[in-house]
Amino acid sequence: MAAPVALAEQLAAVARAVAAVRQGRSLADVLPGVDARLRPGVQALTFLALRHGGETQALLALLARRAPPAPVAALLEAALALLIDAGAGYAPHTVVDQAVRALGALRTPGLAGFVNACLRRFLRERDALLARAHAGPVGRWNHPAWWVQRLQRDHPAHWAAALAADGEPAPLVLRVNRRRVSRDAYRERLAAQGWVADPIGDDGLVLAEAVPVERLPGWADGDVAVQDGAAQLAAPLLLGDGLPAGARVLDACAAPGGKTAHLLERADVTLWALDADPRRCERIHETLRRLRLPTPGAEVRVLAADAGSPADWWDGRPFDAILLDAPCSASGIVRRHPDVRWLRRGDDIARLAATQRRLLDALWPLLAPGGRLLYATCSVFRAEGADVVAAFCAAHPEAQALPAPGHLLPGGIVADPSPAAQAVVSAHAIGDNARRGMDGFFYALLRKG
Repeated sequence: MAAPVALAEQLAAVARAVAAVRQGRSLADVLPGVDARLRPGVQALTFLALRHGGETQALLALLARRAPPAPVAALLEAALALLIDAGAGYAPHTVVDQAVRALGALRTPGLAGFVNACLRRFLRERDALLARAHAGPVGRWNHPAWWVQRLQRDHPAHWAAALAADGEPAPLVLRVNRRRVSRDAYRERLAAQGWVADPIGDDGLVLAEAVPVERLPGWADGDVAVQDGAAQLAAPLLLGDGLPAGARVLDACAAPGGKTAHLLERADVTLWALDADPRRCERIHETLRRLRLPTPGAEVRVLAADAGSPADWWDGRPFDAILLDAPCSASGIVRRHPDVRWLRRGDDIARLAATQRRLLDALWPLLAPGGRLLYATCSVFRAEGADVVAAFCAAHPEAQALPAPGHLLPGGIVADPSPAAQAVVSAHAIGDNARRGMDGFFYALLRKG
């Protein structure tokens, strides 16, 4: 049996990860470099630290007269997050002791007294210090100020609930591969192992507690995939009442392949899956191989190509349906990727919106008359959703907007109050499970008249 990992060892690795994020690196790049023995605990503690990142930075400014070296600042952020979050499970004296011990691994001599003093002062003056930290929007909401301001402007009725939802860990949501097993049958298999799961959408299950995916029954055989409830809306929205066998479908920004697979699970179509990065195309292949897709009657073609430059890859035959899940700020999936909020900058949004407009303009001519294009982003910002589509429809009178969810906010809030949007979501989501199992997303469905 492996020896237990000391909290000090984990905190040192967490400090390095948090410092890397503060310097602009993504956790997707950082965490694979963590010792495999430490990685599960380090990931959990890093996520916790970043979820409290606004509070801890505000507290650090109150506790330290001058900024400490970056690794020590990040270590204090991680320790303060543990002290703030009563559910973390560590006694306060243990956190202080192990944070001081972690300094040895960070090669920052002479700062043990400083770290000890900061953390002990927080414990003595906790309520007063938190009140001061929460006085500003960053400390109160644990998001950059520009993010809070934009969300307040975009969603005046729901901004606070969306920001609060970002602070909660997302549940594990599965998509059952209907080609291999029914959802009810798979749910029974989970129950036989003691795992509670509730339905969401047409094919999804929300687990009451997360488990390693390798332990899921039928995982290696392709019976199930991990996919958020909001992302699971894409395939049924695009396919509608169904497409004829062999219909041509384009998944324009397909990696890592979750939506590609869901389309193939639901329809016998000829599917083109594009991604500009050849390495990400390999992830599409891996996803399809594990899920045993495509099945007889369907075809798939994976291309490493820029969806915005059809002249380089299109064969000239129109598509019956197009899914454009466009590159975006990822501001809707902060529950699952808490580093995103600290990596994005306010001026990123206009740049991303320009890319989204370029892709829409490039792909619309590829759609057959009467065909459907589903525009999607995992963004909560109107500039990447409703505003892009409104401008596109104004320039293309032949584009007819069909009922679609519009902006979904983290926690399953339907920001669009129209009956059409509410009806579409209610048709594919189930009560409380939708609120637990849906990230932020935007969907618009357009038909070519």
